Amino acid sequence: MSWKEHIAVRIARTTGLQVTRRGGRPTLARGSSRLLERPVFLLSSVRSGSTLLRMMLNSHSAVYAPHELHLSKLRVGFEDHYVTDSMNELGWDELEVTHLLWDRVLDAALHRSGKQVLVEKTPHNVFMWSRIARCWPDARFLFLLRHPAAILDSWRRARPRQTPQQAEESVARYLTRLAEARRALPGHTVRYEDLVADPATQTQEICAFLGLEWEPAMVEYGRFRHGSIKAGLGDWTERIRSGSVQPAREVPTDVELPEPLDELARKWGYPARRAG
Repeated sequence: MSWKEHIAVRIARTTGLQVTRRGGRPTLARGSSRLLERPVFLLSSVRSGSTLLRMMLNSHSAVYAPHELHLSKLRVGFEDHYVTDSMNELGWDELEVTHLLWDRVLDAALHRSGKQVLVEKTPHNVFMWSRIARCWPDARFLFLLRHPAAILDSWRRARPRQTPQQAEESVARYLTRLAEARRALPGHTVRYEDLVADPATQTQEICAFLGLEWEPAMVEYGRFRHGSIKAGLGDWTERIRSGSVQPAREVPTDVELPEPLDELARKWGYPARRAG
């Protein structure tokens, strides 16, 4: 069995998707009701540079990478047993009709943009990666990593009212689910530190993964319009408003990590910052 076939079986076991066989080989079944083809989901923690990467991708002539869409909050509800029964007769429950809504909204947005490839980057998607894989079996995934200590430092500055323990717990929830998604899903991994150090090389590799020709203008994302910059839609700080790639911020030496986050950092190849 090839690695793609192994991936198909592994995703199916995790998400509940049906595996069919074509030419004797296992493959994920694609719902005939989907309009959007091969969407791309950028999975990351908060404070990982996902807004920067989405703006660079949105600067490509073929890629539409909008602001954060918060699909997890876009839901369909059946008001009574009549609609429940009628939808069940069609083979649809609330979950599937919600997926139909997601698909229609994203497909319409992509067509309105005039581009060919959609990229969605809401950080909260890490908590529902299995639903995304179930909704779009042909989805592609980009994983954005950053040193957990840098994420924690950035989160504390963005959320100064949280206690240190609350900040650690918030970051840990995102990174734990991101690690889980990376184990289960195929995709391409990007490190924030590499992206800001050499944006040309990193965007070339992303374009190769997506089957697109690289466009040098992607690096100069400030030349293009990317919609509103405000809280709730992505990063809103002066660094992203500058329109140019900024060097990675130095992480203060006093930022230490609890054991679970430090272990994750080491697994991802980052230097240890264990508390105590």
